[in-house]
Amino acid sequence: MSTRHVLLGLLAAGPSHGYDLKRRHDEQFPQARPLAYGQVYTTLQRLVRDGLAEVEGTDSEGGPERTLYRSTDAGAHELTRWAGEVMPPAPFVTNEIFAKVVVSILASGDPAAYLTAQRAAHMARMRELTAVKTAPGTDLATALSADYALNHLDADLRWMTTTAARLTTLTAEVDSA
Repeated sequence: MSTRHVLLGLLAAGPSHGYDLKRRHDEQFPQARPLAYGQVYTTLQRLVRDGLAEVEGTDSEGGPERTLYRSTDAGAHELTRWAGEVMPPAPFVTNEIFAKVVVSILASGDPAAYLTAQRAAHMARMRELTAVKTAPGTDLATALSADYALNHLDADLRWMTTTAARLTTLTAEVDSA
């Protein structure tokens, strides 16, 4: 996810302080990794440097001085361009699980045991996400984020089942290479 563009999107709602942008990011994208304050302010500085945002002013409101940022016209155009850009499917899919299965075969390990343990970890995460999305009062953004993650985990599980069924053939191919 592009932090730069997400912050531009949050600024599209109106001028904000870095603290508020970080809080709103974490609320709007609950399943994403929370932004660090340093990342927010570094990204804001780059947006200002690139003419996509500007400082609207500062205030202290009884606390530390805070800088208010707003999107520029160039920032709005960049956000529109990015939001409409179709993401091409990745040309190469890196799969650490597959790499561990192959390395396990190469190192005379137990790839079936690894797949079983990985499957259990995926199932535990799926239970956590299902509890999150079905909890009373769950907002739609949280439910949709959980659904996205659940679908990816489900695809991994289906792949693990297929791979486990083909381990004998895969082991023979890896050993003969």
